[in-house]
Amino acid sequence: AGMKSKRTLLFRILTIAILAAIAAVMMVIGRGHTVYFDTSALEYEGKTYEAPYKIVVLVDGEQVAKLYEKERGMSTCIGQKLDVTFEITETKGGEEKTVDMTIPVPYNMDGVIINLPGYLAQLPEEAYLTEFIPAVPEEDPTDEELPTDEFGGDMALGDI
Repeated sequence: AGMKSKRTLLFRILTIAILAAIAAVMMVIGRGHTVYFDTSALEYEGKTYEAPYKIVVLVDGEQVAKLYEKERGMSTCIGQKLDVTFEITETKGGEEKTVDMTIPVPYNMDGVIINLPGYLAQLPEEAYLTEFIPAVPEEDPTDEELPTDEFGGDMALGDI
C-alpha cells in the first residue's frame, strides 16, 4: 500500500465526516414541510365553523396567501413550527384584525393541511390538521386490452 492509497482513504474518511456533519445539522434544523392553508368550512362535533370573508397569510412578514372561502394557499416551513400572521377580515368591507400564531407542525408529515376556520376557533389539532397526501394516479383497470373477436368489435355473447 503506497502513499496514494493512504491519501484516498483519508479523503474518504474526510468526506464521510463532512456528510455526517451536514446530516447532523439537518436533523437539528428539521426537515421541510409544506403547509397548506385551507379555508373550507369545517364541521366538528356537530358544529360548523365558517371561513371569514378573507384571510391574508403572512410568514416572516411576507404574504404567502390571500384566501377567500374554499381556497387553499401554501407555505414551506423548516422545523417543527410555523410562525404565521393572519390578517382576518370577517365580512366584506369589514374591519381587519391581525392575529399572530405559531402552528406546530408534526415532524412525521411532509405535507400538512391546516383548516383555518378550525384552527382560528382553537379546536384541537385532530380537528383542523390533516396530512396532505398527494394523489397518486391509480392504474385504471379498464385500460387493459380486452379480448375482442377477429372483426375488432367488442361482441357480447348476446350478439351471437
